[in-house]
Formats: sequence, C-alpha cells, structure tokens
Amino acid sequence: MENLINEKIGNVVAKNFKTAAVFTKYGMDFCCGGQVAIGTVADKKGINKESLLDDLNNVLNESAGEQIDFNSWPSDLLVSYIVKTHHRYVREKTPVLMAYINKVARVHGERHPELYEINKLFEESALDLGHHMEKEEKILFPYIEKLEETKSNPAAYVQPGFGSVQNPISMMIHEHETEGGRFAKIAELSDNYTAPEDACNTYRVAFDMLRDFEQDLHKHIHLENNILFPKSIRLEENTK
Repeated sequence: MENLINEKIGNVVAKNFKTAAVFTKYGMDFCCGGQVAIGTVADKKGINKESLLDDLNNVLNESAGEQIDFNSWPSDLLVSYIVKTHHRYVREKTPVLMAYINKVARVHGERHPELYEINKLFEESALDLGHHMEKEEKILFPYIEKLEETKSNPAAYVQPGFGSVQNPISMMIHEHETEGGRFAKIAELSDNYTAPEDACNTYRVAFDMLRDFEQDLHKHIHLENNILFPKSIRLEENTK
C-alpha cells in the first residue's frame, strides 16, 4: 500500500486503465497532471488515502489480466491505435456535438447563460484539436514510426528538422494542458454535466455527449503523455 501511494498517477493508469475511474471519482487528474505522486495529490485535495487505496486495490485485484497492456505495445502500434480510435472519435463526434451545443445555447441560453460560454469553449476546443491532431499525424507520429523502424534497420534513421522528438512532444503536452483546462472549465460550468430540471432531451443528450467526449479525451491524452511520449523519447535516445 505504501508503494502505491508513492506511485505517479499516470504510471498507475498506464499499467491498468480501469484505475482511471477511481482517480476521476476523487477528482484526480490522470492525464495532464499524471506525473504527480498519488499521495501528493491526495494531501493537496484532502482525500482520505485509506478509502482511495482501497478503491484502487479493489480495481487492480478485480481486473488483473483483463486490461490491455499498452505499455508492451511498440510505438508504431500505439500511434496507429491513437489515430484510428481517438483521433477518429474526435473527428466524428465534434460536428455532431457542436450542432447540439449551439442549438441548446440558442434555445436555453437566456435562462442558462453559462451555455454561451460552454458553446464558446467547445468551439475553441474543436478548432484547436483539429490543428493539434494534424500536427501529430503529419510531423510527430511519422517520426515516431520511423524511430520504431530503426530498431530493425538502423540505416533508416534520419535526423528530423525539429532536432529532437522532445521538441514537438513538449508542444503537444502544452496543448494537451490547454484542452484539459478548457474541459475542466466546461465541467465546472455544467455542474459536472448535470442538466437542469427544465432541460429538454437535446439539452440532456448534449451534456451526456460532452461527458463522453471529455472521458475519451482523457484516455487519448493519457496514452500519449504517459505511454507513447516517454517510450518515444527512450527510443530516440537508444537510436542516436
């Protein structure tokens, strides 16, 4: 138990993603703020450590051997999974969700003015995420795939124009933090995606979709920040 409390949140989730639900329950950031020890965050937030560790150990014991071991995947497979699962999710859900939120703000904004800011924040997120994913797919991810190729073919290595993989990774992490902050604000404005009593079905569906979108984004950022990026940095160090 003592060892677990000193583990970084992101490392625990990297080993078993089902623990993400526990950290979410206690309001602990496992993606953008994942490189902080569990005990440190628990102390800062005044969380009962015994209850937290009990919940974590229950999940770890129940799901032993069930979860996907993303840590064992080569970098190029992780890249493919992220693009085909999470990038595709963002591109498919964004226009639908944007239409819903825009309609809800237009119809209900006078009684619930927070909807105007939620709508604005999501529009900003949609635009920035589109640019972010394009940079990953055209610049960072191809280089990571090339790094993986050099493990079996060292002659394939080519020095990138951006110097080191750590440079675009730092930029991507900064952009992840921006998105994390936006969605934390959206969650706050929406009372953690709780529709008011006078909400219509569209209003409720929009909030449910926003919650799902945030949860997928957390998984997406976690896979990159806590698994793919550290793996890629080590891979480059071993290649040079």
